[in-house]
Amino acid sequence: MPENVPKGRRSLNGTRAPRVYSDQRRCAAKKCTTRLSKYNRREHCFAHAPTKFPRLRGRIVPEN
Repeated sequence: MPENVPKGRRSLNGTRAPRVYSDQRRCAAKKCTTRLSKYNRREHCFAHAPTKFPRLRGRIVPEN
């Protein structure tokens, strides 16, 4: 193999482990018994999560 061929090597650090939260958490909404994933950082399940609007840059949103 020629000497001028670049060689790669693996990262020494590897990948970082995902952040984990308590696995015994429940949705914060009243009367909801949904158990949240240990990877979900939110306090509510998808059905009870507050509405979030995306950040729109340079677009005109029609108001009805």
